[in-house]
Amino acid sequence: MSQKITLLGAGSWGTALAILAARNGCQVLLWGHTPEHIAGLAKERKNQRYLPDLSFPENVAVTSDLKKAAEYSDLILVALPSHAFKSTLIDLKPHASVKGIKIAWATKGFNPEDGSLLHQVVAEVFSPETPAAILSGPTFAHEVAANLPTAITVASTQPQFANQLADILHSDRFRAYTSSDIVGVEVGGAVKNVLAIAAGIADGLGFGANTRAALITRGLSEIMRLGIKLGGKQETFIGLAGLGDLVLTCTDNQSRNRRFGLALGLGRSRSSIIDEIGQEIEGISTAKETYLLAKRHGIDMPITEQTYKVLYENLNPLSAVQNLLARDQKAES
Repeated sequence: MSQKITLLGAGSWGTALAILAARNGCQVLLWGHTPEHIAGLAKERKNQRYLPDLSFPENVAVTSDLKKAAEYSDLILVALPSHAFKSTLIDLKPHASVKGIKIAWATKGFNPEDGSLLHQVVAEVFSPETPAAILSGPTFAHEVAANLPTAITVASTQPQFANQLADILHSDRFRAYTSSDIVGVEVGGAVKNVLAIAAGIADGLGFGANTRAALITRGLSEIMRLGIKLGGKQETFIGLAGLGDLVLTCTDNQSRNRRFGLALGLGRSRSSIIDEIGQEIEGISTAKETYLLAKRHGIDMPITEQTYKVLYENLNPLSAVQNLLARDQKAES
């Protein structure tokens, strides 16, 4: 029998993963929390809001019933915003077969309650023994759904689960590498969104390619300092889930975080940009969580700090760049 997967989150990324898994022969149940949205998916057999040109394979079903979603499969793949991650797992737990459940996620962010990593949330809601994995890397939803060549990292402390998930997702157009460094992959996937906002701001201010390259490179150093402090491995941050995702998100306007920063740099108001984009912009909340984590652990993250001040202390974006340039001269490493 083909593998059954419950996929939580009917946004662009959840829909793309549902299409990918179904294309690979899985039976997929895609859950979303809004009944009206799910009714539209069922009727049109596509996600008209986020991926309007891509139809669902016949082995994708949809539901807004979380109990039905929990009972469909013991393999749960979560593609929800980080702020909804913990609450949805809590709501899921009473309906799930807790003993055999496996939780994977494509969410990029921290738990906004306390800045904890999402694998820690899974351990708290279920148990430390629950198989847990993250998939992350340089991926835009539309390109994955359109079957364009893509590579990601699947990380878990339980190699058997990482291999199982990689086998499910892997195809001739989607290459899945495995890793045991779940912390490094989580940190890389979260913090790159903050740096994408910074890169967008710099481009909006008209600072050009030199500035963007410097922000990406020094931003990678910030990711590595925090990630290694939290237990991640250096090699992870120069791989797909680190450098790869950072470059993608900082340089292409498919990135909502980059587009948000770009519009800020052009002088637009935060609220008007959020309304126009109309989807989750993870880097906004992650900027605060990353800033607080860096302070707590004594990690120097100047780009993150200035981005936080632009978003939460109303610092002028040009002043933020000037603050970075005015820092004391020092050795690169």
